[in-house]
Amino acid sequence: MEVNLSDAAWEATYAPYDQPTYQAVLELLKPEDVVLDIGAGDLQFSRQMARIANKVYAVEINNLVLQQGLASRDLLPDNLIPICADARAFAFPSDITVGVLLMRHCTHFRLYGEKLSVARARRLITNARWHMSVEAVDLQVERISFRDAGMGWYACWCGTTGFKTGPAEQWSNELDSVTHEVADCPRCGQCRQV
Repeated sequence: MEVNLSDAAWEATYAPYDQPTYQAVLELLKPEDVVLDIGAGDLQFSRQMARIANKVYAVEINNLVLQQGLASRDLLPDNLIPICADARAFAFPSDITVGVLLMRHCTHFRLYGEKLSVARARRLITNARWHMSVEAVDLQVERISFRDAGMGWYACWCGTTGFKTGPAEQWSNELDSVTHEVADCPRCGQCRQV
């Protein structure tokens, strides 16, 4: 059976990840972090983060899924604050230091990144851009124009990733280990129209 969900429906769909994905995020958290878990689902992963971080705000749009998590036999840690809200419209708390966005299908990467930056969060831990691996995005880094980025991998503020081609003679193995943070890739206009 084929499921065809619109972008809006995807944002409200709960899709838990496997423990290795969660572990990759946990390894990037620090005890002093105040986390905003965007799309917290049933709070299972939020509970794990609360064991490491100073505080976790767990934002989930789907009240039924959130209530299932709250009905768990496990006590809710004192430093875990569940919030039923649409993260796209919710005012992010001003004390957050890191956002966590495990949502490979995310169509609002730029929005979340900008909101986290306004709230003065320093990092966004996510799998939304590369879809398979977890990365820690430095929200403080200056993004360059795609036009000014050299040959190699790029990750755009809109959530698009790719490889910018160039002359073969300019290729080096070092280009594989560098990712340019850009702000205006060729797909940016298309992303805004969606």
